[in-house]
Amino acid sequence: MKEKRINSNWFIWFLFILTRFPIYAQEPKTPNVVLINVDDLGWKDVGYMGSTFYETPHIDQLSREGIVFTNAYASAANCAPSRAGLISGLYGPRHGIYTVKPSARGKSEDRKLIPIETNEILSDTLLTLAKMFKINGYSTGIFGKWHLGADPITHGFDVNVGGGVEGAPGPNGYFSPYNIKNITGGLSGEYLTDRLTKEAINFIHNQRTKPFFVYLSFYTVHTPIQPKAELVPRFKNKNVSLGQDNPEYAAMIYSMDQNIGMLLKTLQDLNLENNTIVIFTSDNGGVRSISYQNPLRAGKGSYYEGGIRVPLIIKWPEVIKEPKHSNQSVINLDIYATLDKIVNHNGIKPKLDGMDLTFILKSEKKIERDLFWHFPIYLESYDSAKDDGKDSIFRTRPGSVIRSGKWKLHEYFEDASIELYNLETDIGEQNNMIHEYPVVAKRLYNKLLEWRLKTKAPAPIHDNPFYEMKELNK
Repeated sequence: MKEKRINSNWFIWFLFILTRFPIYAQEPKTPNVVLINVDDLGWKDVGYMGSTFYETPHIDQLSREGIVFTNAYASAANCAPSRAGLISGLYGPRHGIYTVKPSARGKSEDRKLIPIETNEILSDTLLTLAKMFKINGYSTGIFGKWHLGADPITHGFDVNVGGGVEGAPGPNGYFSPYNIKNITGGLSGEYLTDRLTKEAINFIHNQRTKPFFVYLSFYTVHTPIQPKAELVPRFKNKNVSLGQDNPEYAAMIYSMDQNIGMLLKTLQDLNLENNTIVIFTSDNGGVRSISYQNPLRAGKGSYYEGGIRVPLIIKWPEVIKEPKHSNQSVINLDIYATLDKIVNHNGIKPKLDGMDLTFILKSEKKIERDLFWHFPIYLESYDSAKDDGKDSIFRTRPGSVIRSGKWKLHEYFEDASIELYNLETDIGEQNNMIHEYPVVAKRLYNKLLEWRLKTKAPAPIHDNPFYEMKELNK
């Protein structure tokens, strides 16, 4: 009897402990999210992707701690539409932002068609990424470029430092006093990249006891090329590689990398690293007249690979236990879909065009999927000798693109021309295989038409009366 009484007392005491301290019932803590979006950073402008001229030790270390996506794309080839896709999770035809106004770029006499008008401001009616986080109890902050309206506060951000309608810092804008809005103070000569990181770090310190979403959206490395003067000599005597030889641009990249290192160290020091998802990417390809992305063709503004393929790393120590590379085709729309899957438990589920990537974060699984781009506009050339775009006048002309598996098909509306490339054997898109694989081309073209109908993508159909036919030089 005595032994039974002892066991009974022990069981009661055990239940009391579990009731007071229900460790067994605790759910995993909601992860913090830090999304780093660099402006105009090319696919090969970082060390881990093969650059030998630029120095990015902290980003390279990040690549060794998470998943590197080697087939990652922006949803557009220039700033505003790509950022609209990232924040809304929607393809271009659904938000209507195709470029920075106007859509009739270049000389009127060079445009055969009248391009589709572009929206300039992201609609407040959309359930943006930041709104989704707020619905789920997150503190939200943007630090840097917004470019989708006057103030991102209307799209779910609690804190905004430096985000407005501006797409670039402007003349001498990387040094205080700044030209951009929604940023105050700063000692004369303060560097914008440093300031934005400092503000993001302060936000993390202040919000560390509850879940937070940090959107660190650097203006760098967008023009004007303005580095810290003391960093330029570091790169003046380095061995250069083809098309990567600008010491001022290299110094800007180096400053950006140093700041990312400081932010990552802050997460470590505050014991937040394991429960924080860190995403690193760029809004579009690099400007080819500044930095080549070989073997990719062209650069920012073009829908060849150099204009839309971007670096992408996702680090989440709680889930990604070992570093790995994935060749899964992904697009920046997938970032919203993935984060929505992870954190959205209380709110309305948004309609998204991206794909949830958690299955890749947790396993080696890969699926075939199609990616689409639509650009019913013109973008004039930066440097006709270096752009390597559609022709010597425009980086791109109105058209649409689909990537399906190893195949990529371009359609251009002016002359109904089709280009077909096998990216497995021709990542540089030099050999148009339309005549060798007409069945493949037809299949992809039909998919592209179906997608345009589904998204109600507008195509330019009206001739420009001021057009003057010219012989184009590639």
